[in-house]
Amino acid sequence: MQPTFRAGQPMDKSQIPFLSATELSSLIKSRQVSPVEATEAYLERIPQVDSHLNSYITVTQERAMADAHLAEQEISSGTYRGPMHGIPVAVKDQFYTKGILTTGGSSILKDFVPDEDATVMTKLDQAGAVLLGKLNLSEFAMGDSFHHPYGRPRNPWDLARNPGTSSSGSGAATAAFLCATSLGEDTAGSIRGPASFCGLVGIRPSWGRVSRYGVLGASWSMDQVGP
Repeated sequence: MQPTFRAGQPMDKSQIPFLSATELSSLIKSRQVSPVEATEAYLERIPQVDSHLNSYITVTQERAMADAHLAEQEISSGTYRGPMHGIPVAVKDQFYTKGILTTGGSSILKDFVPDEDATVMTKLDQAGAVLLGKLNLSEFAMGDSFHHPYGRPRNPWDLARNPGTSSSGSGAATAAFLCATSLGEDTAGSIRGPASFCGLVGIRPSWGRVSRYGVLGASWSMDQVGP
């Protein structure tokens, strides 16, 4: 059920996560919803729901609020970066994030904190997006597995069912309204599968259309980052 919003009327913050990313973007641009309000709404919802789903490996609460406050200051002062400005997003834990744990879904990298961002993370930052956290995945994005060091992700429509692989956390979190949108990586169906299993639309861009720099790779000739 989509929330009802009428211009000039305050919105129940708890309903913000149920807006589509495009609806939220429009409301942020028109300053009817603030990036801080939106980010707080997701950060309040994540612990309530994700204990059942295991879609997140790391929730970056402090980073998210810092991003949101910066976006709000910029928009309030008349600087609008575009449709991603102030939008709370989450990304598959396969992308390097400077200063933030990046595990690749494996205990081998349980302490790995990159000193640089993947190009896609730099692009999100330049667009003014708010980073909510890093999402669960099959170990090293290598298809389904019964060994999930950070908990097996579950399908929000039916906890007994598979959310798809390997971008399982991206599919589950987006379908459960735990982020406005998410990024995954697709080698042989790893975006399209979870999107299908979780009732979403996923896009695998043409190979080479999106930079793979800073992405833990499975196959250099097939890996592709997408939403």
